[in-house]
Amino acid sequence: MSRIVFLGDLHGNYTATQAMEACLKKIGPDQIWFLGDAVGKGPSNVETCDWVREHCDHFLKGNWDEWIYDCHKDRNNPDQNPYAKDNLFFADQLGEERLNWLHSLPLEAEILISGLRIRLFHGRPVDQLYQGYDPDETMKQGFYRSDKQMKYDSYICADSHRPYVRSLHDGYAVNTGSIGNSIGVPRAHALLVEGDLDSQEISPISFTILSVPYDNKKEAEIALSTEGLPLADSFANEVLTGVYSR
Repeated sequence: MSRIVFLGDLHGNYTATQAMEACLKKIGPDQIWFLGDAVGKGPSNVETCDWVREHCDHFLKGNWDEWIYDCHKDRNNPDQNPYAKDNLFFADQLGEERLNWLHSLPLEAEILISGLRIRLFHGRPVDQLYQGYDPDETMKQGFYRSDKQMKYDSYICADSHRPYVRSLHDGYAVNTGSIGNSIGVPRAHALLVEGDLDSQEISPISFTILSVPYDNKKEAEIALSTEGLPLADSFANEVLTGVYSR
């Protein structure tokens, strides 16, 4: 039986990322999948981007990864992008090479575990934002690849910043939650899946939400002391309370 971790939405929160790293060292996963949004929102984007590149085995792109690249690309025409003013701060932190790497990442992939062919994606920009409280009719749209040419047995996504495992008639809809910008419970979250990797045989599979405490106050202080960080007050409040404020 293999242990595969899926994680995303680090959002420049290196304090939470380090706490998750310590948890993963104890678990010893066979693979780590990054499902998007290494950057944006928080103060330490170089660190979280580099952490993903060093520690993950497979990579997908999220909406913030793409938004920040687009703002950088259009920096000579800021009126073309409503997010330009804020996101150029993150782009300048990251630099050309990291931005190009983020831009190069695919938007979706698939994995076979215990006989389940599972679609993997962030959410936006390849699909919509799936919340754990959405009706079944909304959630089941995620079982289809973006070109609608294939239907999967289940899917794992990120983007909502809240972890969940939903059982639908079509299969399982699962969310990793967020490492760096969790909404609801203000901890670092990721997903551990245990099952038979690359096996077409139907066999037991488990989905476990990893909920890791970290020094939220320290991260809020780092954000508030980072000169020029857009909406630093909002990010600090989200880190401390789990209440979305933007």
